[in-house]
Amino acid sequence: MRIPTSLRRPFDGVGRSVAFLAAGVLVQLAALVVVAVPWLNGGPTKALSCLVAVLVPLAALGGAAPVLTRVQRWRLRARLGVEIPAPGRRWSWRQVRYHLALGPLLALGGACVLLLWAASGAAATVYVWIWALPAETRLAQAGYAVQAAYVTAAGLAGLYAAAYLSGAIARLDARAAVDRLGPSRAEQLERRVEEVTESRAGVVDAADAERRRIERDLHDGAQQRLVSLAVNLGLAKVTLNDLPEDARKVIHDAHQQAKEAIAELNDLVRGLHPAVLEDRGLDAALSGLAERAPLPVDVRVDLSSRPSPAIEAVAYFVVSEALANVVKHAQASRADVRVERFGGILLVVVSDDGVGGADPSGGTGLAGLAKRVASVDGTFSISSPVGGPTVVTVELPCAL
Repeated sequence: MRIPTSLRRPFDGVGRSVAFLAAGVLVQLAALVVVAVPWLNGGPTKALSCLVAVLVPLAALGGAAPVLTRVQRWRLRARLGVEIPAPGRRWSWRQVRYHLALGPLLALGGACVLLLWAASGAAATVYVWIWALPAETRLAQAGYAVQAAYVTAAGLAGLYAAAYLSGAIARLDARAAVDRLGPSRAEQLERRVEEVTESRAGVVDAADAERRRIERDLHDGAQQRLVSLAVNLGLAKVTLNDLPEDARKVIHDAHQQAKEAIAELNDLVRGLHPAVLEDRGLDAALSGLAERAPLPVDVRVDLSSRPSPAIEAVAYFVVSEALANVVKHAQASRADVRVERFGGILLVVVSDDGVGGADPSGGTGLAGLAKRVASVDGTFSISSPVGGPTVVTVELPCAL
């Protein structure tokens, strides 16, 4: 006869829960033996001896907490498929409290459930094993057949209760173990922050690599074709003297537009990722920025070694955007750029003698600059009182 699904459902996966509880009882039994050893022969009688008999086993269990933690983590992984990450600390009070308090209580509950399984199984199968009793023993019990029916019903009810309790205690034990034997919330948060930081660093590096790729493609592809076009148009303008004036004007206009497109593409390429930055580093790239600026710019770069490409790129764009703001808004007569490395910090300072009053929320590009700096965990600050001077200070992290 097929048993209905509703009757079988409480027993689905119960074998794993029972095995999990049995393993927990064995683990905690070993711990309880350690605690009970001083009391096996009647125990000490003096107060100091009693105190020692209590504290020494507890200290031993506390010292064994890392080993017990590994055993419990294995038990959850092997029996329930629950993976508990290794805690950040080998030893902590959270682990000790579990092994000295929660673990024994849960093991006691598990032992009671296992006894319930045994008693209920015996009661539910009473009609199977009762025939093994001597006939006179059975006949001595008046109405034993009716009593056995009640015992069987009670045994079946006990089996359902044991199945429910097995799952409930196993889940409770798993939650307690995950909370006490795994990383603490602070450790989890630290790990998450590290993962997010690594992920963001990877995104920044990928974006920087993509900018370099686009710069190379533009420089080696479209830019070269535009240069070739401009050269051909220039040759045509010089050599083709018998063309009508209208045709010569068209060639002249096309030549001018090609040169303008080349200049715009050069600015775009430098804005993406200047080749000189990758080839020769910050000093040469910033010197190039200073030479192209329409006002005097003093550049001082003091680096014992080159920072990572991503940090170099951020430092370059900080100076580039800051100088662009000086030219557009500051009404300054000069600017100074200072780049130095202090241990694990790359310090970038851009100052000018302009009118001041720069506001990061005013749409001058300073807000975007702050976000770019923050993308690599850097700090951005600006001092720009009305009347000047304006000083942009950026600190970027560098690996030692």
